Amino acid sequence: MATVKDLLAEKIRRKEAKTGVVGLGYVGLPLAVEFARTGFQVTGIDVNQAKVDQVNAGRSYVKDVSDAALAPLTGDGRLRATADFSAIGKLDTVNICVPTPLRKTKDPDMSYVADACREIARHLHRGMLVILESTTYPGTTDEFVLPMLEESGLRVGEDFFLCFSPERVDPGNPKYQTKNIPKVVGGVTPECTEIGALFYQQALETVVPVSSTQVAEMVKLLENTFRMINIGLANEMALMCDRMGINVWEVIDAAATKPFGFMAFYPGPGLGGHCIPIDPFYLSWKTRQAGIEARFIELAGYINGQMPMFVVDKIQDALNDQAKPVKGSHIHLLGMAYKRDIDDVRESPAVDVAHLLKRLGARVTYTDPYVPKVKIGGEEYASQHLNESVRAADCTVILTDHSNIDYAAVVEHARLIVDTRNALKQFRSGKIVRL
Repeated sequence: MATVKDLLAEKIRRKEAKTGVVGLGYVGLPLAVEFARTGFQVTGIDVNQAKVDQVNAGRSYVKDVSDAALAPLTGDGRLRATADFSAIGKLDTVNICVPTPLRKTKDPDMSYVADACREIARHLHRGMLVILESTTYPGTTDEFVLPMLEESGLRVGEDFFLCFSPERVDPGNPKYQTKNIPKVVGGVTPECTEIGALFYQQALETVVPVSSTQVAEMVKLLENTFRMINIGLANEMALMCDRMGINVWEVIDAAATKPFGFMAFYPGPGLGGHCIPIDPFYLSWKTRQAGIEARFIELAGYINGQMPMFVVDKIQDALNDQAKPVKGSHIHLLGMAYKRDIDDVRESPAVDVAHLLKRLGARVTYTDPYVPKVKIGGEEYASQHLNESVRAADCTVILTDHSNIDYAAVVEHARLIVDTRNALKQFRSGKIVRL
């Protein structure tokens, strides 16, 4: 007699399993698109009605999903979106892709995950696979999600299946996207891992099963903690090189010629985005519960957090050399997104720099081809024409090195430039001050 797992596995292999994705952001929408492309019937669920309407109209609001990719899937009914969580009752699989921000106290805000799990628990049925993808602390799936689902009376590994699989999306990356980024998955039981891996294998190129949900949860935190700490080291090197009059960019480029034992990380105005500035603090918070002090994480977080102030100091010094104070000066910021060629301003250090300059009395404007409007200190600003603003500004500050900017024109028209991204590496001019 076929078990519940056998029946679900057969549905998945035949692509007859009805698939759901809760949270249609930069993680959830690309995932929904990949499974719909493969032939699954996919339902996207989001509390934001505007997103639901856009998806159903075939219009994408996520950079990594084009309208051309989305429209055919919604047009033929392979992908539909809804704000009605009762749709979960008809699904065989559900992926949770909701935000997991930090509170101001740097402890995890699990409210979005809790809300999603409560809705899933209301409609949980035998033969359902639930996978949490939202980045969180080790133990979340077993200690937080599982008890909510087991209130139904169903047994994990027998009646339903629960896994964790860390999202690894790198927004704006032209080479690595949802389909070809290896997918780690760990289940509460071996049966859960097996069915979770089988599910991802239908749509994604490489699946990496691990022994538990805790291992899978820790994988994402290790990846981003590694990056945060190494960026923190690069930023500390920038601070030291600045004091000693050494070009940190030249140092890193020369070190990167070593074919082993070194990986280049680069300094900048600070860390941004939803992952690198935030994820390591899930681990720091969890280890504190176990009585362990995460010293590397805390120190790297402190150094990275100081970079916007260091940038403002560089701007202040550069203006002082021209006998101008920050107060009353027109400072034009080039880039508001947290990294190159995307429209995401979450945790962007550019916004922090702008806010600090405003507090010092500067008149701040910005240009960003991807960010038409942004709030700085509660006030809304609009992106300005590049060349006109650069000509008018006392100082231009490059905070995001977008690839579609005419940097030669910036060098030509600017009176003074502070370059925090080494975007002007090929230019030699006395008006350029480098980080």
